[in-house]
Amino acid sequence: MRFPLGWLQLRHRPLRLLVAVAGIAFAVLLIMMQLGFRSALFESAVRFHERFNYDIALFSPDSVFIVRPQGFSVRRLYQAQGDPAVVDVSPVHIFPAVFKNPWNSERRSINAIGFEPGDDLLVTPGFAENQASLTRQDVVILDAASRPEFGPPDRSLADAFAVEGKLRTEINDREVEITGLFQMGTSFGIDGTIVTSVDNWLRLFPDRERNEIQLGLLRLDPAADPDLVRDRLRERLPADVLVMTKADFVARERAYWNSATPIGYVFAFGAIMGLVVGAIIVYQILFADVTEHLPEYGTLRALGYTNGFVSGIVLQQAVVLSVLGFVPGAGAAVWLYGKAASATNLPLYLTQERAVIVFGMTLGMCALSALLAVRKVRRLDPADVF
Repeated sequence: MRFPLGWLQLRHRPLRLLVAVAGIAFAVLLIMMQLGFRSALFESAVRFHERFNYDIALFSPDSVFIVRPQGFSVRRLYQAQGDPAVVDVSPVHIFPAVFKNPWNSERRSINAIGFEPGDDLLVTPGFAENQASLTRQDVVILDAASRPEFGPPDRSLADAFAVEGKLRTEINDREVEITGLFQMGTSFGIDGTIVTSVDNWLRLFPDRERNEIQLGLLRLDPAADPDLVRDRLRERLPADVLVMTKADFVARERAYWNSATPIGYVFAFGAIMGLVVGAIIVYQILFADVTEHLPEYGTLRALGYTNGFVSGIVLQQAVVLSVLGFVPGAGAAVWLYGKAASATNLPLYLTQERAVIVFGMTLGMCALSALLAVRKVRRLDPADVF
């Protein structure tokens, strides 16, 4: 009988119920969006870390993150190749360049990556199909998932390339040909990416030296343990390079965005504020309901019902409100995820894990508010009511 009684009390005031559901839905939406952006931040920040083909990475300790890395000597890469477990290495050059949009001539910063065309550098759609063309002079391939500002204003890069074929533009004021597209995506630090050969990359950056690289990738024998190889190389190589497994490299980048920048903190703080806002709204609604029905609760107490029974009615109201508020809030979040993902090319989508976590937070938020609101009932003396 508890559940129907709690529901009937909520339904008795439809406008109050609607306000409560709207408030909870807004809190759910706010939490979902903040956690979604935070997840997109971490997922997009490590796209290259995860899709480069390697087991061990060499990186400068002076580099903050992968967008503007510091250089180190390519000799470190070949010194590492002396380890018996290392079967192949790839020197990689990375630095932002200035890209001229071939449709409207606007210039934007773009991430430029140079590598040896024969190396199996990236595991991502479109890369292997266009890799051979990079052996030619002044040829690049462009990330089709770059921000819309790198393409035509009326259609996507993929559609434009399918119609027009190869494109000519300028990068760092040098004329280049875009011969193909691959799929990578943007991040909070990268709006777009081009990939080319080392020779072409050095033509775009004539002040850079071939023997100075920004990233070294090592591929190991399948039977080798990456952690053991990493430890051996850390002992043998000088301190001017970091030696990291793929998991280490990913963790380092995530830690930068989570701790060294305010972005991760802002998103986490926004989620907490959404939780607080929802809790306040639910508390006010339930407290008003409890105050209005004090005579009824006093009657139940006079009839011999325990505090637990009466408190259970309010807690069940909180559970009903959490479910009714979560559904529209999550639905609105899914819709906004799609809109934001289309506008930014960030990986925004609702995962089952996030849905469960947010629902648990919503349930806890409503239950806490109910416990605070029901204190007046627990202190209630039926004699005072009558």
